[in-house]
Amino acid sequence: MKIQQILFPQVGRCTEEELYFRRAEQCAGNVQNDQVSALVKAGMLLENQKLVSFDEGQGQLRISQGGKVWFDTYFNGFSIEKWKKYTILSKLSLWLKVSGRVKVTLYAVEKILQNVNKTVLAQYVIGQENALSEEEAVCAFPADREKGMYCFSLEALSQECVLYDGAYVSDIPREKRRDVTIGAGICTFRREAFVEKNLEILRNSILENPDCAMYGHLQVFVSDNGKTLETDRLQTENVHIYPNRNLGGVGGFTRCMIEMRNRKELQVTHVLLMDDDIVIEPEAIIKTWTILTLLKDAYVDAFIGGAMLRLDRQSIQVESGAVWNGGMLNSLKSGLDLKSLEGCLYNEYEEYTEYNAWWYCCFPLEVVREDNMPLPIFIRGDDLEYGLRNIKHLILMNGICVWHEPFENKYSSFLEYYIIRNQLIDNAFHCPMYGAKQLKKAMMTHCKQEIMFYRYKNVDLYIQGIEDFLKGPAWLMEQDGEELHRRVMASGYKMTEIDELDMRFHYTVFEESLNIQDTKKARIKRIMTLNGLLLPAAGDVIVPVASLKSIMFYRKKRAMHYDVSSKKAFVTKKSNREAWRCIYRTLKLNRRISRRLAGAQKAYREEGLKMRSLDFWNRYLGLV
Repeated sequence: MKIQQILFPQVGRCTEEELYFRRAEQCAGNVQNDQVSALVKAGMLLENQKLVSFDEGQGQLRISQGGKVWFDTYFNGFSIEKWKKYTILSKLSLWLKVSGRVKVTLYAVEKILQNVNKTVLAQYVIGQENALSEEEAVCAFPADREKGMYCFSLEALSQECVLYDGAYVSDIPREKRRDVTIGAGICTFRREAFVEKNLEILRNSILENPDCAMYGHLQVFVSDNGKTLETDRLQTENVHIYPNRNLGGVGGFTRCMIEMRNRKELQVTHVLLMDDDIVIEPEAIIKTWTILTLLKDAYVDAFIGGAMLRLDRQSIQVESGAVWNGGMLNSLKSGLDLKSLEGCLYNEYEEYTEYNAWWYCCFPLEVVREDNMPLPIFIRGDDLEYGLRNIKHLILMNGICVWHEPFENKYSSFLEYYIIRNQLIDNAFHCPMYGAKQLKKAMMTHCKQEIMFYRYKNVDLYIQGIEDFLKGPAWLMEQDGEELHRRVMASGYKMTEIDELDMRFHYTVFEESLNIQDTKKARIKRIMTLNGLLLPAAGDVIVPVASLKSIMFYRKKRAMHYDVSSKKAFVTKKSNREAWRCIYRTLKLNRRISRRLAGAQKAYREEGLKMRSLDFWNRYLGLV
């Protein structure tokens, strides 16, 4: 049985070579090897590079005599401790298809404090000296050291060797494997290009590929919230598209879950929720399925989460599991560069986690009971609440990931409303100690900041989110979700083409704002004058939409908030009248929070349970 495929870089998915394999010179700092050390000392690294070449068209790795390649990487290392903990996997071997004579070295790699320990487990010589045809070989890992991460290296002993294919394999009888079919749920709103690309990847790799072990065990459900997909063209016997009301991410994902429950003839056992605007590695889905087929009885209710890697810098990890902390979100293992061996090994450590975002999250369909549906909170916090409610075990493993545009490149003003409202809803259920004192402090800090940035509409959206929460769950259940969202969207700032704004864009001015420095004297003056609110203003500034500093706005009259990703912007202007209005509204809400917060929280914990029922969702989605 193939447990984990050896992967290579591929255009259109990921081309970061060191996520897949390392040439000898890339490993010099990690592995004490006589040949590598000699090359480094002799300054012959450029020459050594010629010993290894990757043929992208054929997907083959060519190694000339003396060349060496390591596979202690994010996609091709093997998380042996996690496989042994969660699954029935016992023996493991490495299967290779090569030509030429190759020395194979099997390792166990482990990070202990600041040290990386690499232990040689076994060595094999496979292939023939002058053979040009492909040969297969199996190299067994010994069972006496199952710590950290398994990996291997290949060294060419003949003039030219080629690696055509490879996988970690094991002999596991069919009767011991669980029968698993995954239903992949995708929610989309007018992102036809992303959806069609991902459907094509899934068709080619799994859905229409009889050679794939997962063939016949994947069904795809797409909730088309924008009602713009060409259903007749895209829908097949294993791709199911449902035009849906635009009730946000949770509305679309819940529609997918309901359809998986209803379509019993498809025999879906597990739900896999994925964002529509991701780049996927289909082997991540196959690996998820393989884990599920081999789960121990103690972990049959486990969730499997996928890490988020940056789309613009594909080796940088944004999050691998997260902790809520009553609203202070802690993204675990954030910022790791997974090109490094240390980064991969850090991922092997299991930490306390509370949820995994729905950019990639897999769990048993049995979780989706009639009384255990998600909350109808549109966007931001839907995956969080469902995870806090249901996750007992979360499996996270190197190689299970998606690439996603980083959130700092996706600014939307209207999210001010949803973030605070949904945070309060989530805390009402899962963090009852979050009280008026914490909320008032958070509100005053946030609103003061937005006033300094001249983003008065954001203050209104934030305050409206709190006020709507205080109305309780009965108010939320009565709302038309689409109409409410339209009102919220209309209340925020709109990103506009910069040549349509009444303020000119200059990149040098933008760069100057990024590099502006603060001083103690200037900081004291800004505090005493409310960041210049009490002083005359003149001049303009161009700032990023995220990572703002109050000093950027000191005594400026106008500000262009520029989004480097979309190259669009919006303009805000200093207004003493608007600033004092927002301050007054914030102080007024302070008193209401003291009187009404506890009652609203209690109402959500009691009456809010109705929103988690299948009956509610069928009505909310217009299915009955």
